[in-house]
Amino acid sequence: MAQAQIKFQSPVELFGFLPRDEALLTDVLRQITIETLNGYGKEKLSYNVPFFYGNRSICLIFPASVPRSGIKSGVLFGFWYGNRLKDESNYLTHGTNKQIFYKVYQSVDEIDIPALAGLIKEAVELDKSFYEKIFIKKKWEK
Repeated sequence: MAQAQIKFQSPVELFGFLPRDEALLTDVLRQITIETLNGYGKEKLSYNVPFFYGNRSICLIFPASVPRSGIKSGVLFGFWYGNRLKDESNYLTHGTNKQIFYKVYQSVDEIDIPALAGLIKEAVELDKSFYEKIFIKKKWEK
């Protein structure tokens, strides 16, 4: 039960907690995300995992060993508004959540970097549109 009380203060603490294979996979997915975001948005630890956001939530990386991951093994890469992404190649799993679509990786070799990066870029464009909608609405209300 004490495990549910965990509160990581930094990615370094998270990586120290994870089994080696999950730490490597989480780190690689995190680096792909940071490089693809190219300065857009911010990262924070939320639910004890790397979480990226701009105007709203963009994506998260959830290792199985972190409480409440919902997976038995590997690392889940989820898009907060995955239901709004085109994902024409059906790269993502839809699961039972109507909004968050994801991919679970068991090893670094499974990562299709161009496919994942393309979806991250699409998620960024979607996130930018949230700002435009907020801005237009506020401007209209004046």
